[in-house]
Amino acid sequence: MTVDQFFALFLDELRSNSKLTSYYKFLANPASFEFRKVYVTQRLHYILDRLPNTEAAIWDCGCGYGTTAIFLALNGYKVHGTTLEFYFEHIPERLRYWSQFGDVSGFTYSYENLFDSPPAPASYDHIIIQDTLHHLEPLQDALRIFREALRPAGTLIIVEENGGNVVQNTKLYLRRGNKRIIEIHDPQLDKKILLGNENIRNLATWRRELARQGLLIYPADVQYIRLFPPFMFKDDNAQQLVERENKLWRRNSFLKENLFFGLNFTAGKAPKEGGA
Repeated sequence: MTVDQFFALFLDELRSNSKLTSYYKFLANPASFEFRKVYVTQRLHYILDRLPNTEAAIWDCGCGYGTTAIFLALNGYKVHGTTLEFYFEHIPERLRYWSQFGDVSGFTYSYENLFDSPPAPASYDHIIIQDTLHHLEPLQDALRIFREALRPAGTLIIVEENGGNVVQNTKLYLRRGNKRIIEIHDPQLDKKILLGNENIRNLATWRRELARQGLLIYPADVQYIRLFPPFMFKDDNAQQLVERENKLWRRNSFLKENLFFGLNFTAGKAPKEGGA
């Protein structure tokens, strides 16, 4: 199933399942539809392009509602997702919907805190960490778990907000000040856990943090996305704007580090073949 086919069916799901629309806001404002669509589909393409082998063992850490894992399962991958909070209870209904369009049995899931039940050593070829890494605390403990769970040639596929974005940083500061780590009570685990409070970071900071665990970010796989504002995106120009963004971040360091919203990168324990 292609990304575009999946997205069209995803919109039908949202129309029939209002429990998802407070998080996925595609139907809320037609003026920002193309803007939101491009962001989601770019991220799905990024992840899919870095999974060449459908036989690989994949862990989707912080899978949320399971959207990415469902997409991958429909394309023949086997993915185990772990999640916390309210997302977990919505996954069975989602799987019933998506089973109409293909085999979703490759997606398994559990309610787990990675610090309580880390995977066995060398159990995964790829670990997807989407909108999750900035929530994990203590961060170095999480990165150590990821490093140990990876097989020798395995990769972390990380999809994040760009912590260097000055606009987003201002919004977050106004919302939570400098309180970047908080403690919450998880009712299902019945314990208090630490949580990164939208503790986003820029690429240089992620590079330093991963290096402390012997993990290398692969330069050739770094990607910045989302620069232009919503009002610029129309149904007949979205692809052209994406192409312009792709050229801009590669040519202009100031823009990519300070004004692009999204940051995608991969990392591993050893230099990537081909010199990346």
